[in-house]
Amino acid sequence: MPSRYHRLDRFLSQVLQVSRSGLRPVLAAGRVRVNGVPVRDRQQRIGPFDRVELDGQPLQSEAPRYLMVNKPAGVVSATSDDQHTTVMDLLPASQRQGLHLAGRLDFNSTGLVLLTNDGAWSRQLSQPQSQVRKHYRVTVEQPLTEAYVAAFSEGMWFAFEGIKTRPATLRIRSAYEADVWLCEGRYHQIKRMFGRFDNKVLTLHRLAIGHLVLDESLAPGESRDLMPGEVAGIAGLSSRG
Repeated sequence: MPSRYHRLDRFLSQVLQVSRSGLRPVLAAGRVRVNGVPVRDRQQRIGPFDRVELDGQPLQSEAPRYLMVNKPAGVVSATSDDQHTTVMDLLPASQRQGLHLAGRLDFNSTGLVLLTNDGAWSRQLSQPQSQVRKHYRVTVEQPLTEAYVAAFSEGMWFAFEGIKTRPATLRIRSAYEADVWLCEGRYHQIKRMFGRFDNKVLTLHRLAIGHLVLDESLAPGESRDLMPGEVAGIAGLSSRG
């Protein structure tokens, strides 16, 4: 089945193995419905979650799905892995079909991970222009000082990639614990930023993505579907920080 927007006649031609010219009488007779409405315009655009029927029989009926997972340590942010438990393995087998990760966490990091079958939604979350900030709670080996706050806010040069990180917000909670907000996800970025101070990250827990906060009722390894308001309202800056 197509995964992006297509003209209706192209979709029908692919699914029914009928030429586009052969579809004209089918459409003209009103035999095709999109989301319950008869459609005769062969150029109408349809998306991956539009319900398409021919003579009452569904040709496409997949619904968008959005889940949050409370990822435990020691779980891989992947759909499959030969050696380790993956985020996908935390779901019942019947619920995994078609899902992918909308963002990742390191093997030993914990907290909020999102799964979806909606590629456009997950791309929106990852695009730099969307400015979706992630909120992390970090514990470190050495005491924190105000120098960390300044360095994070200025951004740091990563020579390996040849880039400077975007400004990030660091708020010290105690001598060894801080909250960090950032809107990008370079490889091991937070650990590498603390590494500039030779300070080892002991735990890293993601509390929120945009306005979406990890449900405190979810134990490590548990998941739940997002509510419609959560799906629509996730994009944007975190409300605090």
